[in-house]
Amino acid sequence: MIRACCIGWPVTHVRSPLIHGFWLKRYGIDGAYGREAVEPGGVEAFLRSLGDRGLAGCNVTIPHKEAAFAAMDEVDPGAVAVGAVNTVWLDGGRLVGMNSDVIGFLKNLDQQAPGWEGEVGHALVLGAGGAARGIVHGLLSRGVPVVTVANRSLAKAEAIAAGHPQAIRPLSWDALPRELDAADLLVNTTSLGMVGQPPLDLPLDALKTSAIVSDIVYVPLETDLLVRAAARGHRTVEGLGMLLHQAVPGFVRWFGVTPEVTPDLHAHLAADIRGH
Repeated sequence: MIRACCIGWPVTHVRSPLIHGFWLKRYGIDGAYGREAVEPGGVEAFLRSLGDRGLAGCNVTIPHKEAAFAAMDEVDPGAVAVGAVNTVWLDGGRLVGMNSDVIGFLKNLDQQAPGWEGEVGHALVLGAGGAARGIVHGLLSRGVPVVTVANRSLAKAEAIAAGHPQAIRPLSWDALPRELDAADLLVNTTSLGMVGQPPLDLPLDALKTSAIVSDIVYVPLETDLLVRAAARGHRTVEGLGMLLHQAVPGFVRWFGVTPEVTPDLHAHLAADIRGH
């Protein structure tokens, strides 16, 4: 039996076992995917013991993504851009890591807003955390000419912009309403609008109706931002698809099959989210 898991602290909330369990059953693979609670400070030791534990690899969730990055023997360009790893596998005893959040975001955008690449000249990204770093990297890799990063702490937005000063513009949160009219794609990477968090208080009046609105929050399945955007006629991209697509590279590495993100998988996860 091939085994993999997700590590985090805490880790009881992660839905990765639902995704990988669904695929293992779908493709008739003799495998298992579980959760492992790993305390901060114990990440590298756990990762170095993957083989001894009989694990082919693991996913990494908060707060361990940066520590996992530091423990790798090899990482992909997406992980370097973000400074974080969320997917790990063994290659001849070496620890190899990638950041599949970047792929997950782009694949979800491709699926839910086909043709977006030819339409987006200016993307406006809300937030400047790890998710924002990955998404900005992904948008630039797909040829988006200008990405504006808006954040309450301007210094964090400026830190992201420093990597590509010609293409990335930092923006203070206060100036956000004035920038909306230039955006072809609006992406929320903050936790605002998530269950238990304050709402994202951002009027969309200035946003042109041709703009695409994306939210990486998936609890609730449809955030207030997406509800308001849909009511104005915008194409919207919800966050659950990103979670599903980011799981694909790990499954390929550990179990040797490229799984599909299908409507029934989406429905399977959506039912679990609605039930909590």
